Amino acid sequence: MAINTSQRVDGAYLARNARKLIRQLRSMPLERNVRIAILGGSTSHEVAVFLEVLLLERGFDPVFWHSEYGRYWEDGALGNDELDEFSPDLIHIHIGSKNIRNWPDLNASEDEAEAAARAEIANLAQVWDGLQSRTRAVIMQNNFELPDVRILGNFDAVHPAGQVGFTERLNALLAAEVRKRPYLILNDVRYLSARMGLDNWYDPGRWFSYKLATTPQASAELAFNLAALIVARYGQSKKVLVLDLDNTLWGGVIGDDGADGIVIGRETPRAEAYTHFQDYVRRLRQRGIVLSVASKNEDATAREGFAHPDSVLKIEDISSFKANWEPKPGNIEAIAHELSLGLDSFVFADDNPAERSLVASQLPMVAVPEIGDDASDYVRALDRRQYFETVSLSYEDLARSAQYAGNAKRNELQARFADYGEFLASLEMKAEAGPFRPAYLERIAQLTGKTNQFNLTTKRYSLAEIQAIAEDPVYITRYIRLSDRFGDNGLISVAIGRLEAGTLHLDLWLMSCRVLKRDVELLMLDELTMAARTAGSSTLRGYYFRTPKNKMVARHYENLGFKFLLGTDDASEWELPIANYSIRNRHIRVGGIPQPAK
Repeated sequence: MAINTSQRVDGAYLARNARKLIRQLRSMPLERNVRIAILGGSTSHEVAVFLEVLLLERGFDPVFWHSEYGRYWEDGALGNDELDEFSPDLIHIHIGSKNIRNWPDLNASEDEAEAAARAEIANLAQVWDGLQSRTRAVIMQNNFELPDVRILGNFDAVHPAGQVGFTERLNALLAAEVRKRPYLILNDVRYLSARMGLDNWYDPGRWFSYKLATTPQASAELAFNLAALIVARYGQSKKVLVLDLDNTLWGGVIGDDGADGIVIGRETPRAEAYTHFQDYVRRLRQRGIVLSVASKNEDATAREGFAHPDSVLKIEDISSFKANWEPKPGNIEAIAHELSLGLDSFVFADDNPAERSLVASQLPMVAVPEIGDDASDYVRALDRRQYFETVSLSYEDLARSAQYAGNAKRNELQARFADYGEFLASLEMKAEAGPFRPAYLERIAQLTGKTNQFNLTTKRYSLAEIQAIAEDPVYITRYIRLSDRFGDNGLISVAIGRLEAGTLHLDLWLMSCRVLKRDVELLMLDELTMAARTAGSSTLRGYYFRTPKNKMVARHYENLGFKFLLGTDDASEWELPIANYSIRNRHIRVGGIPQPAK
């Protein structure tokens, strides 16, 4: 069900239709339950209703708990039994500039203003610490929009006690706290309100009458931003951008105009618009978004465009390249197969409305933004939809594009071998494997939140829970990092086993799909079995819980020789005696891998 345009969510439409949309969306299949507590410094129900619509549209089934108006500090720092009993997965601290308590007087010195800012952040830290001591929830914290008025005019941004300058200092201190606290996610109200304009963000009448700190449109923008963060928290942001070429990455038709005739560069406004879009796409690649091409062109001709001296993107930036005369939906499916990624992680950008319509109708799980045909609008059309939202940025994220480019080289190499074992040996794989290490805990928690396909139980763990498990002797934990002759794949597999009465119960087993069929699962089984035997266990017990996205591992335990115990296609238990177990990995050498640069 389409709710949003390509550039913004319509607050007036949501206000009129939210209840009807909720009823309609709740009649459709939903993939994930999520419990959200909102601690409000202002009235929060409008934002929650809009957020419910937007999450339902994305397959989430949200349940909300609200604090009483203005009690966000008391409920967070001092505790609330109802909140604790609700046991939220996520907590949104819904505050803004109206909730700043420590505004300095205009006669305050710079040191006094700084002390007031730090006291404000210390008040919030009491809320975070209190919530962390009582819940497993991730906290989504608003920062502060600029004040509606400037007592000092433009000098308000200069004077240390000016409200504009003070707010900016608060936001800088808050960002520093988020960097230090992995469980804390910033909801960037400062940016949203600046993009909308403060006169469109805040309505004094709504504040004085209802203690609503935002207009309906601002509430919609805020809810859209929160929905994007929640989707990212659960690993469902988009990962792949599929690009058309002619009149999308450059102006003109390369087959007709030739490489020298395409429009790119900075000589004209139109050329500069295409350059601006390519630069945006290149920066997406730098932060880990995988780039691919689906173009109706001759392959060799299409590649010539990337050799143009003004092209920002180069052919090596493209992880999968499909230029032919076949329908684009089929090419996109081929790209998904080549990358071992689900189509629901894809975004397709094409200037041609007929191609967009075809892909949207035949591949409804692919996001198809209405970017139009004016290159000057392409960046905004993609950026406003927040397809590629992230709540953290790890070494693995930054290296992802290079890792998928390495996969293309591996696929080329595989084609030269008749024997698959010889191919695996030729990769010269080596792994680092062992119990969870402090340096990897944040990455491990991130993987549990975002891995959906090769994930036997799809259990999600917060960083605090991963830390507790790593220190608990009841649990056996294992991670695997993998590298080969084409590069470092990063930390790509995680397992958690629980010791009980001579059996190791495998509560979690997940792996990145980009290393499928490389014997990593055999290495993980070896690691778990050896650790279990050392701990005195005689069997492994594996569990499979089917979701719409993990059907690929339905026969995982069967393929590894586990015996079926009980269950159905939706949930099953498997067992493997390990007294006479022999090592199965034959192609991965286990040893240290050089650490990524910090």
